[in-house]
Amino acid sequence: MSKTAGKPSAAGKAKEKAKEKAAPRNRPKREVLNLSYYVTYYFTVLANKLSSGASRLYLKRFDIGIIEWRVLAMVAIEPGIASARVTTVIGIDKASVSRESRRLEEKGYLSVTVDPTNARRNVLELTPAGYELHDRIIQVALERERRLLSDLSPEEIDVLVDLLQRTTARIPYVNEYDPESTAAAVTKPANRKNTHTR
Repeated sequence: MSKTAGKPSAAGKAKEKAKEKAAPRNRPKREVLNLSYYVTYYFTVLANKLSSGASRLYLKRFDIGIIEWRVLAMVAIEPGIASARVTTVIGIDKASVSRESRRLEEKGYLSVTVDPTNARRNVLELTPAGYELHDRIIQVALERERRLLSDLSPEEIDVLVDLLQRTTARIPYVNEYDPESTAAAVTKPANRKNTHTR
């Protein structure tokens, strides 16, 4: 009798392993995110990928980082703005605003002075070189936005902006949620497919 009689061949072993992998495992069903319908996923992807792309481009062309540009843009919108307001409006922490403001000041793009009405507060102004840089970068920023929205009609863009404004206004409400709080309530929007089971 052959020594290999009754033993599965190499091909047979491979088939058995394939069957084991293909066979459904006895896993408990659990709720998982459906990324194709999870709004927060799209916000995160948009923010991360747009920021990283802009950062690479601005560093390459203008020797300026994305947070520096955000501070620069905010000061152009509101000359004499307080550092604390920059933090509030664009959602960057105080330490980052302070650090990037110092960098912009060192490069000659920003003037940081003490607020004459409040000695504990700094106010920010662009220098002539800062405005010149701002005017160059804003054209690039607007072209990037045009490309992002190029598949949308003007009416769709209006709807998108309205939805973004409304969802942005809900951020404090979202961030106050604590599952350990006895006052916490779970909100389930109707007709949503934000999760599925597996």
